[in-house]
Amino acid sequence: MKGGNGVGLAQVQGVYSGPEFHLWELVMGRQIHIGGMQSSIRLADRAGIGPGMKGVDLCCCTGEGMRFLVRDRNVERMQGVDATEAVVEIGRERCRQEGLAARIEFTVGDACRTGLPDAAADFVWGEDAWCYVVDKPALIAEAIRLVKPGGMVAFTDWVEGPAGLAPEESLRLLAFMKFPNVQDLDGYAALLLDGGCEALAHEDTGQFAPHVDLYLNMLGMQFTYDALRIVGFDRALFQGLAGEMTFMQQLAHAGKIAQGLFVARKKAVGRQ
Repeated sequence: MKGGNGVGLAQVQGVYSGPEFHLWELVMGRQIHIGGMQSSIRLADRAGIGPGMKGVDLCCCTGEGMRFLVRDRNVERMQGVDATEAVVEIGRERCRQEGLAARIEFTVGDACRTGLPDAAADFVWGEDAWCYVVDKPALIAEAIRLVKPGGMVAFTDWVEGPAGLAPEESLRLLAFMKFPNVQDLDGYAALLLDGGCEALAHEDTGQFAPHVDLYLNMLGMQFTYDALRIVGFDRALFQGLAGEMTFMQQLAHAGKIAQGLFVARKKAVGRQ
């Protein structure tokens, strides 16, 4: 795992309470994760998420993933947890507008210490958001605590790719993205295994590089004005952000950063 740059929760909250959040929604859509709805469908399929289930979304942002699960998979109820009040308020309003407030609840809080009941969820969910959490062992432990024996922990996340990040590359990427650290595929798999889960999938989706290509094309070919409006028509800031995204694109094509998909089943008590 690469990190140790001093980035913490305050910086992440700053991103998601300000113009950078709206910039990410512009280029990635309301589902601010690599692959959008197709990624959500793939993850839900792999985890066997279906009608009548109850789930918890850790680092839920505005809850677009929860609304997908309620609509597309007929999940009975979702509980979202996010530390940034600004995006939670947006999520609550969107649920009210879309008639889903009775089935989706939000909590502003720490995803590593949610205060939610033990072993009450059929699954715990996350999409490209756990990279913002400092204490990844505590986060995985909390996800496992929340899910029932036999239930699923299912998430995607930005991870270090097989080619590995050089120290200077890691520092630059983490500073731009406001990540405190970045885990790798085997690191997450080991945390799940150590926590008493059977790993069903831990793999590179292969989606990172082509999607960063897409985002940069949209910014350069279609959404330039919209992006400039979001950053107050500060062309120097816009060019700086585009430059950092181009650097991230280079890392992705070199196999140094990737989107990982993880599905694990919590073992029943006494099961080895």
